[in-house]
Amino acid sequence: MYGDSEACARGDTAVLVRVDGFKEREGTLRVQIYGSNPADFLAKGKKLRRIDVPVAKTGRMEVCVALPAPGAYAVAVRHDMDGNGKSGWSDGGGFSRNPKLSLFHLKPSYNDVAIEVGRGVRPVDVRLLYRNGLSIGPARES
Repeated sequence: MYGDSEACARGDTAVLVRVDGFKEREGTLRVQIYGSNPADFLAKGKKLRRIDVPVAKTGRMEVCVALPAPGAYAVAVRHDMDGNGKSGWSDGGGFSRNPKLSLFHLKPSYNDVAIEVGRGVRPVDVRLLYRNGLSIGPARES
């Protein structure tokens, strides 16, 4: 487990983001958490937390993120395949509640991804999606 693993072990208010569907096993995985204001979702400088970790060589990755209090949150995940810190066409991504994405609809609405987090640890499964020609979808896992 990566990130705030102690918070998850203690049962603090947190999300345990479980990521699978990696196209390649290289680069960096970024998990960002946004609060309850829909206007802040995906806005530059408006995230509550960000955790960057190297991509594991195998298996599902689990990233624990401690939260300030129970409430509504949105999770955004990006697989930066070349690890350069910038979004590129080959990078993958996903969100809490796994909304459908397309080249014309790369950013879902806050309401499509918002989750309620109570006291304790809330598991959140995220399946990564990648560009494949003119579509966006899951990759064959490596």
